[in-house]
Amino acid sequence: MSNAVLHLVGAAVGEGASDGGCKWGAAALREHGIAQALAATGRTVTWGDTVTAQPMLATSRLNAIEGFSERLAGTVAQVLRQNQQPLVLGGDHSCAVGTWSAVAEHLRPQGALGLVWIDAHLDAHTPDTSDSQAPHGMPVAALLGHGSVGMTDLFGWRHKLRPEHLVIIGARSYEPAETALLDSLGVRVMFMPEVLERGFAACFDEARTRVQAGTVGWGISFDLDGLDPRDAPGTGTPVEQGIRLADALQVLAGCSQDPQFVALELTEYNPLRDFGGQTAQAATDLVCSMLAPQANALGLAA
Repeated sequence: MSNAVLHLVGAAVGEGASDGGCKWGAAALREHGIAQALAATGRTVTWGDTVTAQPMLATSRLNAIEGFSERLAGTVAQVLRQNQQPLVLGGDHSCAVGTWSAVAEHLRPQGALGLVWIDAHLDAHTPDTSDSQAPHGMPVAALLGHGSVGMTDLFGWRHKLRPEHLVIIGARSYEPAETALLDSLGVRVMFMPEVLERGFAACFDEARTRVQAGTVGWGISFDLDGLDPRDAPGTGTPVEQGIRLADALQVLAGCSQDPQFVALELTEYNPLRDFGGQTAQAATDLVCSMLAPQANALGLAA
């Protein structure tokens, strides 16, 4: 889908997190000029509707996220039906349930979805294991089929992701219940010490190979807290010693040129913590690197 129209979808959700500032992330990135920057790489870019969580209509935070997930999934599914490439801009990371449920549903007639999940956290809690009950800590478990029915069963089926088709890179803040679930399922997790030892390039290369094996399409869910907070301080839950932005820009350049690359999601941008716009610029540079046409991704003239 590398030559498809790039369709930006705002995911205005902060209700899944303890700090709700990420709800304004998509609007702030739009104001920062992310669409213009992507268009400057040579991509044809359009802004779609922003999907907004509506907590006043919900009985709980989890209920709010369930309703939001269903609406976001419907929006992303429509983008895919139009043969456009979605870029979902969050928003707290609970938006991943809607994004990747839609992609999995779209691919389902042909086969399975593969996903590289770049994050400081494992996001593999369920309502039964989470002390905070924050839904942004639950999307990985939900996509694997574990958690509340309103998150696991979008489009009427669960297990949107098979464990062997998911790789998590950069985790360094998590609880035992999360590692227990992922270990029991056999999910490949590259914790941050491994990333520092082997290098992000080697880790991502292995991850991409894994998620492409036995799948018909793959994507990336990139939580900005996967980056080192020295490069991206404006996130919902920053954690020290992450992936350096320079490494991410180099390694991920042009990855959307793979014909099997279906969608990209960027989450947890919190403009209320982003003094001077450093993180907005990092986010913009990141998506431009990943989604640019190959010539631009390699730093050549288009």
